[in-house]
Amino acid sequence: MSATPADGAPLLAVADLCTYYGRIQALHGVSLSVPSGSLVALVGANGAGKTTLLRTISGVNRASSGAIVFDGRDITRTRSDLRVRSGISQVPEGRQMFGPMSVEDNLRLGAYTRPAAQAQRSIERMYAMFPVLEARRMQPAGTLSGGQQQMLAIGRALMSQPRLLLLDEPSMGLAPQLVAEIFAAIVALAKEGVTILLVEQNAHAALSIADFGYVLETGKTVMSGSGRDLLADERVKQAYLGM
Repeated sequence: MSATPADGAPLLAVADLCTYYGRIQALHGVSLSVPSGSLVALVGANGAGKTTLLRTISGVNRASSGAIVFDGRDITRTRSDLRVRSGISQVPEGRQMFGPMSVEDNLRLGAYTRPAAQAQRSIERMYAMFPVLEARRMQPAGTLSGGQQQMLAIGRALMSQPRLLLLDEPSMGLAPQLVAEIFAAIVALAKEGVTILLVEQNAHAALSIADFGYVLETGKTVMSGSGRDLLADERVKQAYLGM
């Protein structure tokens, strides 16, 4: 199965992307597109290259060849901080909180490119979205539960008011009930019009909420289709859904 998203102009287009770690090639000509306002899932086994792809899109890793086009502009060689300013924000795998700092200070770090008044309005919006964070706003981030830290990581990424949100393994290490809460928040963001590229090893959870999906294996996109179609595909069921 191979398809491309049909609806909406691509906010992000990746073409024939290759990335190396030293002499080891991690991505082998990956191509995908993310239409504006869509939720696109990228699934695959550990070591498939999912995190590497996100890190290359955000500029943390350097592309050796291929192209990354965001909102019609080639950003393949653009610095990572300028990609943030252009509207790309990433929630990294493992959340990466500043543990000794308060919840609110962690949120403010996500708005370093914005005026203080705008940042304060965004903080209020994050508290409305995640009330538990407001209740713990002066608490050190390192004392939060795993689910609360994930909410904080998402909130921090949203503080820059991104046009594209890159989510890397948001369910990692969370109990099933907390996974459901996090994915409900992701769905709510998508309904608000936030464009999302979601990397997730929990293929069923990711494809269940995705408009479109890609399957990555050994650094290559091997399948693509609507979330519903990929969930119904026998190869996906056997390889990633345990069915």
